[in-house]
Amino acid sequence: MAVSVKDVALAASVSVGTVSNVLNRPEIVAPATVERVQAAIERLGFVRNDAARQLRAGRSRSIGLVVLDVRNPFFTDVARGAEDRAAEEHMTVLLGNSDENSTREGAYLDLFEEQRVHGVLISPLADDMPRLARLRERGTPVVLVDRESPDRAFSSVAVDDVVGGELAVSHLLDAGRRRIAFVGGPEGLQQVADRLEGARRAIETVADASLEVLATDSLTVLEGRAAGESLRERPIADRPDAIFAANDLLAMGVLQALTMQGGLRVPDDIALIGYDDIDFASAAVVPLSSIRQPATLIGYTAVDLLLKEAAAAAAGDDHVHEHVVFQPELVVRESTRTSA
Repeated sequence: MAVSVKDVALAASVSVGTVSNVLNRPEIVAPATVERVQAAIERLGFVRNDAARQLRAGRSRSIGLVVLDVRNPFFTDVARGAEDRAAEEHMTVLLGNSDENSTREGAYLDLFEEQRVHGVLISPLADDMPRLARLRERGTPVVLVDRESPDRAFSSVAVDDVVGGELAVSHLLDAGRRRIAFVGGPEGLQQVADRLEGARRAIETVADASLEVLATDSLTVLEGRAAGESLRERPIADRPDAIFAANDLLAMGVLQALTMQGGLRVPDDIALIGYDDIDFASAAVVPLSSIRQPATLIGYTAVDLLLKEAAAAAAGDDHVHEHVVFQPELVVRESTRTSA
């Protein structure tokens, strides 16, 4: 059975209030009494219930973070950045994986609200804005991560994915590619839709270029492999000469299907570029060109915005939501390089 404050008080021959003061305000307690209480704590193995204390104060010192897919190293780096900023405030980050599933996303939001977290960081599914608004109305601050606020109703931190998509396809066009396939989905994810919009903008600048869209159910290696296999089975004349994958996991799956299973050469037969610039991109059998996002900085900045939201809410102040948009960066590697 867990040792209680009452047990410590009895062992130290003091009141429960004195034990509480030793734990929270030892400077107001006589040194000899502090020493006696601490000796009892050590002897009994007492561990304070800090979570309960924080909840009594109104909010815990934990932040909830809900990501689309924890298997994606991009979100791992986002979580790392969030943890770094939270640690500076002696706070912790609780990670939830929605797996691109609205039911799971809702379950994590309910759990975090029940735990009265300090606030929620979320890379949301497309149709959950009303739910997030209700969560905030009930007192839990919310910041959007890797997605801009559609009506600027939430603070948000993201990368300009339209620009990123345009960068990726412009790079392929500059390399002389004209039949380009976009592999990604579901298009209901705002990030995917924005990257596709950017790809289309780039295509419109070259008269003889075309863009084919191969929709996927998710942003995984397996989905990329399936898309790559479907392209590999086509007659040569019907294949694209370049592929823009909506993230690096898809791109790695496509690469596996084309080179390891199909015997095609990347980039000679088909050029390939991904998105996110995860660590594995540079270590692939053919190092992948990619569009880099500052994932760790995104997580760090998201916590910073959340702390401002929470402070304003606690003070009852009107708060102007902040919208931080980073610019993506083209990283060129062997998968798109042309021969000299």
